[in-house]
Amino acid sequence: MPEQDTELTLSDEAAASLADHSTSEMPAQETSPAQETSPAQEPGAATDQVAEEAPPVPRVEYDQLKAERDQLLDRLARLQAEFENARKRAERERIADRDYAVVNVVEKFLPVLDHFELALKSAGTVEQLRSGVELIVKQMEDVLRQLQVTPIPAEGAKFDPRHHEALGSVERHDLPDQHVAEEIRRGYKLRDKLLRPALVRVASNPKQTSE
Repeated sequence: MPEQDTELTLSDEAAASLADHSTSEMPAQETSPAQETSPAQEPGAATDQVAEEAPPVPRVEYDQLKAERDQLLDRLARLQAEFENARKRAERERIADRDYAVVNVVEKFLPVLDHFELALKSAGTVEQLRSGVELIVKQMEDVLRQLQVTPIPAEGAKFDPRHHEALGSVERHDLPDQHVAEEIRRGYKLRDKLLRPALVRVASNPKQTSE
């Protein structure tokens, strides 16, 4: 009987040794790709994912925003139409004012034109024709005066480059130097605004120049 116990003991020790030897010789288990740690997710993908996961806009809020947009578009269209109407109205008023000014001037000159036509039809003498033309010129000056258009003083006045345009100079002993000796074409001004300068010849006095 003692021999049997010894055999049983040896068998248990052999089994344990065999188990340890099998464990040490077993190769390490490889890690599968699925078990490896996945790389960090890209920012763009994350944003798209968040956008896809964003909740839809409520129908009530969508309708309100759409109504506000339509109101703004309608207001913009109305403002554009009002601006175009104002521009056209201002253009019509400008044309009307210009036509009124032209009519006012033409009405004053029509009698002058009538007198010119009568003078051309006249069969009088040269003196009579000259007298008629002088009357017409006087009538023309009266019309210009009504329009506040006045002639620029020229002959005998001191030469003023703001109102006179010198065509040349002429030697004169009876006039001060740099005074208008002769008026070639009359100049006019509207109130204080120069319409055209007077075309003149300027006196050159040798006595005053030498002094």
